[in-house]
Amino acid sequence: MQFELLLPSGKMMRLLELAEQYRKEANKLLNPKTKSALGQFMTPAPICLFMASLFDEIEGDVKLLDPGCGVGSLSAAFIDRALTSKVKSIELDAFDIEDVMLPFLDKTLNACSKARKGFLSYKINKVDYIIDTSLLVKNLVSSEDIETYSHVIMNPPYKKILSSSQHRIALSSAGIETVNLYSGFVALALKRLKEGGELVAIIPRSFCNGPYYQPFREQLISETAIKHIHIFDTRNTAFAEDEVLQENIIIHCVKGVPQGQVTITSSPTSDFQLDDETGQITATDMTLRKVSIEKIVNPADKQKFIHIAASPREQDIIERLSPFTSTLEDLNIQVSTGPVVNFRLREDLRESIDSESVPLLFPQHLNGKVIWPLDGKKPNAIRVSALSRPWLWKNKGNFLIVKRFSSKEEKRRIVATLYDSSLPGDMIGFENKTNVFHIKKVGMDADLARGLYVYLNCTLLDKYYRQFGGHTQVNASDLRSIHYPPLEVLRKMGSELGDEVLSQNQIDEIINRELDLMTDGKMTDPLKAQEKIEQALDVLSQLGMPRAQINERSALTLLALLDLHPDGEWDKIQRPMIGVTPIMDWCRDVYGKEYAPNTRETFRRQTLHQFCDGGIALYNPDKPDRPVNSPKACYQIAPELHTVLLNYGSAKWEKALDEHMGNISTLVEQYAMARKMKMVPLQLNDGTELELSPGAHSQLIKDIIIEFGPRFAPDAEVIYIGDTGAKEDHFRKDRLAELGVTVDRKGKLPDVVLYWQERNWLLLIESVTSHGPVDGKRHGELAKLFANAKPGLVYVTAFPDRKVMAKYLMELSWETEVWVADAPTHMIHLNGDRFLGPHT
Repeated sequence: MQFELLLPSGKMMRLLELAEQYRKEANKLLNPKTKSALGQFMTPAPICLFMASLFDEIEGDVKLLDPGCGVGSLSAAFIDRALTSKVKSIELDAFDIEDVMLPFLDKTLNACSKARKGFLSYKINKVDYIIDTSLLVKNLVSSEDIETYSHVIMNPPYKKILSSSQHRIALSSAGIETVNLYSGFVALALKRLKEGGELVAIIPRSFCNGPYYQPFREQLISETAIKHIHIFDTRNTAFAEDEVLQENIIIHCVKGVPQGQVTITSSPTSDFQLDDETGQITATDMTLRKVSIEKIVNPADKQKFIHIAASPREQDIIERLSPFTSTLEDLNIQVSTGPVVNFRLREDLRESIDSESVPLLFPQHLNGKVIWPLDGKKPNAIRVSALSRPWLWKNKGNFLIVKRFSSKEEKRRIVATLYDSSLPGDMIGFENKTNVFHIKKVGMDADLARGLYVYLNCTLLDKYYRQFGGHTQVNASDLRSIHYPPLEVLRKMGSELGDEVLSQNQIDEIINRELDLMTDGKMTDPLKAQEKIEQALDVLSQLGMPRAQINERSALTLLALLDLHPDGEWDKIQRPMIGVTPIMDWCRDVYGKEYAPNTRETFRRQTLHQFCDGGIALYNPDKPDRPVNSPKACYQIAPELHTVLLNYGSAKWEKALDEHMGNISTLVEQYAMARKMKMVPLQLNDGTELELSPGAHSQLIKDIIIEFGPRFAPDAEVIYIGDTGAKEDHFRKDRLAELGVTVDRKGKLPDVVLYWQERNWLLLIESVTSHGPVDGKRHGELAKLFANAKPGLVYVTAFPDRKVMAKYLMELSWETEVWVADAPTHMIHLNGDRFLGPHT
């Protein structure tokens, strides 16, 4: 439940909804360049909702801090929740210095203060939070004066701060050493938090590793208990509206309490909403697991790196690599950022080599092997001059070169290229956008370099690095922090290699062989699970599934329908009959992917429906007439496809697949045929077959007939369906007349009319995808149109999902019902003395 505010217009609006409106207005007024430079990315409402839900039970007198608050969205979400809890009062300190934000902030907090008389007092501080609070912390001696807040909620700005900057000096005076505004904000807020106080923040993931953030990590781990971490599967999820490519996490900490288990959730989207079944705030395809703190921060790690494994499968990768404990210092190897900064040596750069220059290697020269020179305008060489000479190294021995810039979306984050000093000249230049492994600025011997090449390019290391590498670049400091195989293992691997370029499988086989030898084969290979998932994705792609179904959820569903385990073989796949919840349990138990309970409908509506439509799976093959809401509903892989899939990975696969595809249209083709057919098929329970015009609106009408009707009005007659292909295809005008309603075709009927004889009810249902809910005006129109009806009237608005519903919730009329297709077993009743039924 959330508080609703009556606006002067008469419209009811939640506090968070109002703040979201202000956020969008303010966002349009911000200078895009300034916004990006200062990291001013305001928090969207769904993320605010989730963050406010992470606090433990809120009660008593609350003192809340919201630094860098923007228009006050996070505070509004917190207050929305507090109004329905045992909170007596809230005293809020809000900080922001952006003039554009302040008028909207004042409006938001003024509305919040009117929610309940005397409930909220607030102060808007137009001061620099870091400068002001650092001075306060420095000057106050008593911890009671410093530690005043019971709760902190924040989305701080993101910006690197130089050691000579005003902010860095201020933070240092308060005993805080850090390199970014966001970590400075959090560090100061922790100092001002009471014992037992809670902090929830959305911040970049970059603090999880690297030496510069070590003091911040130490403070976080020593002063608080980490309760919850949420990660997003892609970099553009959290602030998609601002097109921000930044790996963010949401973290919940409690100050000064013993560390317990940590909840880790992840999601591919940020569409957080309230789940009616669990009462929790959750998102599409959200996963959930609980781990000990030792699984996140290795107690033996002096640098306190934070590893966030969203699934047991990711945790297995950490443990699989644990036998490799050597540091680069142990190996007597160094890694450095390429020393040649091209804009500083612009006068010495050359497009081609000459007698006065030596080769210069950019990232563009690295593509599995060194490709030099390159055609084009990029330099290939650098003149040896008094200015450039200090930045050039001896062209001797074997170097490993790693590109610095790579993103989460790339196939591999760490890509190493072996360079054997075979280019001409006594010296070599490495450009600044590379990292170079060397021994005192000289290359190493061939066996060691080749062994290091195998390790740096293995899939296990790539998967491991992704768990803590929050940057868009691979820094030399990151590479120094990684543990490596022992020197003898590196030399052994290197001595067995020739000059050939290895495939990824060959590299991974070498690493796994060495790990098996070091562990006596007692540890399983976590990459087998990933390999099976990728194979399932390949199968779905070859079967022609649409892009929306080429994802891990669908891949795991296919594997569950085949009962194919990570170490299983395709020629031994099975055909179990299995329901949606058992499929989700199987994903958790076999592949370590635990989905949140509310994703059941996502599995059903966004994977299994398409599997059935595409001929991949059968629905209730043992009892086709099983009711749609039966707990025994199940799915099974189609027998024809099962026969084909037995050949996957063999020489017979392509022929078997071609024959199969010749006998069945792919789902992609079915969708593509909509250009010609332009119809959505629908069969009524009396056998009548209809074709609805294409689009989301017609799909929702189909859902009303086959999902809503059987559940809430079983055996009801379908009197009218609007938006059919011919507009007159299904209108039982005579039957409606028998029920007392004579309708002129010009009269605006609802999208669907059902007659439930058992209760003698007429259900008037509007299908809403973009407009047209049963609001007050529409309620009056329908009441007038059906004024002479003999049965009782029930008004229903149907939505495809709760996201669409949220847009119209404030417009819906009282004494009506709401049904949402992605939660088909539930209805929402808007007031009155009864649930589903007519009102007079």
